[in-house]
Amino acid sequence: MTSRSNALRDHLQSGITTVCRAWALERSDGSVLGFTDHDCVLMFDGVTFQPGSGLTARAVQQATGLSVDNTEALGVLSDAAVREEDIEAGRFDGAEVRCWLVNWRDVSMRWLQLRGSIGEIRRAGGAFEAELRGLTEALNQPLGRIYQTPCTAVLGDGACQFDLETPGYATELEAVEIGRSEEFLWGALPGFEPGWFAGGRLTVLSGGAQGLWSAVKADQSDAAGRRITLWEPVRAEVQRGDLVRLEAGCDKRMETCRLKFNNLLNFQGFPDIPGEDWIMAVPRQSGMNTGGSRR
Repeated sequence: MTSRSNALRDHLQSGITTVCRAWALERSDGSVLGFTDHDCVLMFDGVTFQPGSGLTARAVQQATGLSVDNTEALGVLSDAAVREEDIEAGRFDGAEVRCWLVNWRDVSMRWLQLRGSIGEIRRAGGAFEAELRGLTEALNQPLGRIYQTPCTAVLGDGACQFDLETPGYATELEAVEIGRSEEFLWGALPGFEPGWFAGGRLTVLSGGAQGLWSAVKADQSDAAGRRITLWEPVRAEVQRGDLVRLEAGCDKRMETCRLKFNNLLNFQGFPDIPGEDWIMAVPRQSGMNTGGSRR
């Protein structure tokens, strides 16, 4: 244990304690929120922990080995802390969480009890209940290389290495007309071929939905103009005049990687891998499948 943890241990063994719990939540958009069940503001690690949030926690379940440490936090929905619309928009999904046991008289005496992420969030009656999962939760995710015909990379990620800031592959513009919640309409998008953004991404850069995004299902041109349809609506309301970013789409085919993005060197698919039809084929005398050697 560190000297600070040793000091806290000695404090706990003294019989008269002045401890509380503190939580720091860091969302994917970079916002950091601090909470404590003490009745005064605490400050450490560059985070201000606010009281009066109504946030409480149940006992932390910890074990040796690779089992997932977990607990639950209960809190009250409020405009100053955790808002229902932010939960609905997914801003707290997967947020990093840290939980301490702190001596509120001397915050240098503290113990980091749990570090992980937010799991399932349930809300009802002006309150919420959030599951807190430990770092070993990531070990439950399946990992490994997938061998398939289409590319397995995400456009612009470390495997793809394509620079989406390359001119002609993305554009930023204001939302002009919004049909259904998953449909955007512009008069024209000069310089971009029809279907250019199909399979791409629409990210909201300003307004109440800032930082949220959704995948593009279809990019169509008709008499009304250029229609962008999303697979699912952005999880917060987008207003006319909000700035959005459209990124080119990739259908994961080798031809698209070569002709549209000139990025064949980083193609992560296996276009010549035998398919199920070839595996199930049997020798026969008609056609090219003679049962002889394949050259």
